[in-house]
Formats: sequence, C-alpha cells, structure tokens
Amino acid sequence: MKKCFKCFIEKPLVEFYKHSQTADGYLNKCKTCTKQNVHEHRYGKSREYILAYDRMRAKNSEREAKNLIRSAKYKKQFAERKQAQSLLRSAVLKGDVMPMACWCCGNKAEAHHPDYSKPLDVVWLCSSHHKQAHALTKGL
Repeated sequence: MKKCFKCFIEKPLVEFYKHSQTADGYLNKCKTCTKQNVHEHRYGKSREYILAYDRMRAKNSEREAKNLIRSAKYKKQFAERKQAQSLLRSAVLKGDVMPMACWCCGNKAEAHHPDYSKPLDVVWLCSSHHKQAHALTKGL
C-alpha cells in the first residue's frame, strides 16, 4: 500500500506507475492523479504551446526519415489493404461510391473493409464502431 501525495488516498501499489528513481520503485502520485495532471497540462492553459511543440517535433528530420521508413514498411506489409483503400478512395472521388452514415449509430462514418479482396464492398462505421469491429476480428 502507498499513499498518493496528490489525493492523499492510500492505494495498492498496482495503482501507481513504476519509477526506477524512487526508493520503493513506484511514482509518488497514483495513476488517476497522474492521468488527470497530464490531461490538464495537454488540454489546459498550455494547449497552444503543446500543439506548437508537437508540430515542431514532427518536422524534425530524423522523425520524418523514420516515419517514411515506417510508412514504406507498412505499405509493403499490408499491400492488399493499401490497394483496397486506394481503390475505394478513387471510387468515392469519382462518385461511384457514396459515403454513408454509421451503420450502427448514424454518426459520420469511415469505410470498413470486412474483406480487402473486395475493395468496394465496405461497411460504413463511425471511428468508435470501426475500432470495435477491428478489435473483434483481431483474434480471429
């Protein structure tokens, strides 16, 4: 058990992040308080500074080079996916396929390919339901 210095609640050690530089090996702030602090910093008063910093980091030449390598590796590894996405994008731009609302909730949707060998046969899902669909099929 350990007491968080922020909320002053005693919690089990699993509620604290590991931190090699502290005496007991765990951060002195619980996970809940740590997450709240990070959220306040990123989306609070420092929002504009953080966004500018993120944009600056993204333009770093080493990061750009790594992203190009990562992107090329992904395209090679998942060529069928990229091909299906490209064909669908072209069909949407031509007007051959019309984007629709989410099949589940009616919100703005993105295309989900149940079978990448059929690039124009898609299910329209919002980002939340799209993630759920991939999570369900991940283990199969």
